[in-house]
Amino acid sequence: MRPKKTRWVKCEPGERCFRPRCKPLNKVEGVFLTLDEFEAIRLADFEQLQQIDAAKMMRISRPTFSRILSSAHNKIADGLVNIKAIKIEGGCCKIEEARDK
Repeated sequence: MRPKKTRWVKCEPGERCFRPRCKPLNKVEGVFLTLDEFEAIRLADFEQLQQIDAAKMMRISRPTFSRILSSAHNKIADGLVNIKAIKIEGGCCKIEEARDK
């Protein structure tokens, strides 16, 4: 299997876990969203960028971006529909430093 290409992210999430308050902590299952999935959601859904532009920002191909985004949507939907915690961690990412203007 070929190693994954490094994905570049600009926004590291401050809070890394979102959990339902309607279930006791010991009964909450979870889904894990990687940092690259979080960045794909941020760029496509929050910033409303086209996939090709978002892929360029993450320095990956458009089809790879599409797969990452689809995976993120599935995990978030699973968390919301099945009342699971959503934890953001890991992935083969590097945080892009803010550039001075």
